[in-house]
Amino acid sequence: MSKTLIKNSLIIPLDYEQPDYIKGDILINENMIEKISKKPVETDNNNYDQVIDGKNLIIMPGLINTHGHAAMSLLRSYADDLPLKKWLESKIWPIEALLESDDVYWGAMLSIAEMIRGGTTTFTDMYYYMDRVAEAAAMSGIRAVLSRGMIGLGFDLEQGFRDSKALISDWHGAENGRINVIIGPHSAYAGASGFLERVVELAAETGLPIQVHLAETKDEVETCLAEQGCSSTAMLSEIGFFDFKVIAAHCVHLSDRDIDILAEKKVGVSHNPGSNLKLGSGIAPIKRLLESGVNVGLGTDGAASNNNLDMIEEMRLAALVSKGVTMDPTSINAKTVLQMATVMGAEILGLEKTGTLKPGFKADLIGLRTDRLNLTPLHDPMAHIVYASAAADVSLVMVDGRLLLEDGILKTLDEEKIRAESSRCADRLVNAGKD
Repeated sequence: MSKTLIKNSLIIPLDYEQPDYIKGDILINENMIEKISKKPVETDNNNYDQVIDGKNLIIMPGLINTHGHAAMSLLRSYADDLPLKKWLESKIWPIEALLESDDVYWGAMLSIAEMIRGGTTTFTDMYYYMDRVAEAAAMSGIRAVLSRGMIGLGFDLEQGFRDSKALISDWHGAENGRINVIIGPHSAYAGASGFLERVVELAAETGLPIQVHLAETKDEVETCLAEQGCSSTAMLSEIGFFDFKVIAAHCVHLSDRDIDILAEKKVGVSHNPGSNLKLGSGIAPIKRLLESGVNVGLGTDGAASNNNLDMIEEMRLAALVSKGVTMDPTSINAKTVLQMATVMGAEILGLEKTGTLKPGFKADLIGLRTDRLNLTPLHDPMAHIVYASAAADVSLVMVDGRLLLEDGILKTLDEEKIRAESSRCADRLVNAGKD
């Protein structure tokens, strides 16, 4: 049995039943938190496989990225400053048509390395060749929630369902439950008649959650109103889509009735402020969603539309944008944003025993250094993390009790090889797209 002791750190459990801050020790047994002690644990180094000095660390739950497209890191800054529809149709989809499985593998590895460095311990993904993304997640040690993105048109209509079923069969619950699979229809609009009903059937057959892009742009909502006589949110509700666990990404353009539907059906929302701002899609009504009882997590979206996978930046954006739009500096505070990035993210993804630090929960945690100029003086650690910290402040990352980052050094990944291989794949795609 493997035991790790993190000593003398400032702990932010982000557990609804514990204090905001605990000064003490964390005992980890295998992949689980065994004990959080407010008093120093009597330390006999012979009793532990590893003792970590937490004197200059804030220890908190790992960040949970609730929406993204990892392999799109290959297209980072390839097509910028365009509206979503033009960005997709003229730039992204033509290049994605050239993707091969190795491209997706190395693009995913690039993203995973970046996410680990920034304190992300769980990522959610929707893309193609998802078996290769699963391989990358398995090798790296990160926790992953994966779905094969399905567009219900043409060839992809049937292939998407075949790939999704294979992914579920091969990878759901793999790596001691560290890798899980959900169902990933792209959106309410990207499918032929009957497509979404088939998605609902697959959810009923497998019992797995669904993730979908929803109400991302004003054009999406207006088109649905013109064609269906209702919003895309109402349309999905009417066909029974929300009778299953759903993670809805973006949710920018919502009416009061839409918000009521999401609350009533317990739909989880993935807020992606960086991507929504960059694509000019708008700003999601997060304050109203939270006040209505909707659980809201945070996501980065893909690096082609963000252009990084920095969850600390997303926390800051979520707080600042909400304050600016509502003209209310109290609209979302630092603690709420931290909960969105951790415990709420775990809840909307249906992840058990993750998202908070408490005995009996999985040892998914990160450590941020406090001996940094930007974090001095340490008046309010929660506010510091949201408003003052940076990804570079993350020094320690542990997933399932395994160290993935220690003293700022990646432990499971060859960073130089990842940079070289992902650059090679990106160059091939872009140059092929010019032919």
